[in-house]
Amino acid sequence: MFDLDPVMLAPFLGVLGGCVLGYVARMTHFCTLASLERHWYAGDSNRLRVWVLASVTALVGTQVLVALDLADPGASFYLSPAFPWTGAILGGFMFGVGMALVGTCGFGAVLRLGGGSLRALVVLTVIGLSALAAQRGIVGSLRVPLVDNMAVYFTETGSQSIGDILSELTGVRLQEAVAVMIAVAGLAWIFKSPTFRRQYSKIGSAIVIGAVIPFGWWATTFAAEKAFSPVQIEAGSFVVPVGDTIMKLITYTGTWPDYGVGLVVGTLAGAVVAALVRRDIRWEACDDARELGRHLLGGTLMGVGGVFAMGCTIGQGITAFSTMAISAPVVMLSMAVGARVGLAWLIEGSVLAPFRRHGDAQENAAE
Repeated sequence: MFDLDPVMLAPFLGVLGGCVLGYVARMTHFCTLASLERHWYAGDSNRLRVWVLASVTALVGTQVLVALDLADPGASFYLSPAFPWTGAILGGFMFGVGMALVGTCGFGAVLRLGGGSLRALVVLTVIGLSALAAQRGIVGSLRVPLVDNMAVYFTETGSQSIGDILSELTGVRLQEAVAVMIAVAGLAWIFKSPTFRRQYSKIGSAIVIGAVIPFGWWATTFAAEKAFSPVQIEAGSFVVPVGDTIMKLITYTGTWPDYGVGLVVGTLAGAVVAALVRRDIRWEACDDARELGRHLLGGTLMGVGGVFAMGCTIGQGITAFSTMAISAPVVMLSMAVGARVGLAWLIEGSVLAPFRRHGDAQENAAE
């Protein structure tokens, strides 16, 4: 395998990682929006704990590889000194609302497509095209003044890693210590629930899903070190790579697909296999024009928002989190707010419903 050109090896490794990711995620119904929805509306945090465990696993695995000099996420855009905070907030909020309108994120749409959902195909097409428009098209002309030109630069630290920032402020290297503290705090909350501690299949699936991210860091770092031409250092996202996959399908540019395209293709393949194993492949389409319109709007918000925020729920929530990028908590909080507003509109009929409930609870407590 290692006799293959490293540039060509990267997408094959992406397909490998994607197959594992898609199979396990579809078999266990791994979904960011579903975990938030059950936490807010059913008081059940077990699915949210699965999601957080996947993120913590990615963090630990990535930092171990960095310590062993086997991965270089510092060369990725996640740790760029420029932190576009307006894009993180605005883009994250847009993505969250879009996710609520569609019922899942870009990653979830790939999993649904693997089971025969034509609605997911529509959503992915819109996500990919709108992401390309926001990155390279006319929408990109708005991104520059609204996002790029508003960025905060961490020039002293050379990156936006929380560990690097704290190290610069204290004069003491705290990168590893910060990673340990984040991991310990996350694990303490995850396994605080006695019910969750007995759900071994969910724990195992979260660890496998999280481990795919450090695998991606290793794979692209390895390819970049061995190749004579540039290889993008990445580990997993489902916004721009979806657009790149569409472009590779419809145009020939003379360049080989990157790891991200391979990951999207592999995730779809893994989801198809899981659907076949579970025998739950069925063709699904939008019921009416209203539902189609909601999916088109949601896909557009996720595509544009994902570019503004530099990632999706996987790209920021797990991949960027594994690098301790300061963008990760900002984007994820913004996505959560957007998803809460979107769900309130769809389920409760008003975007103000969460705030009214909070206000009512405060008044009742005062009485």
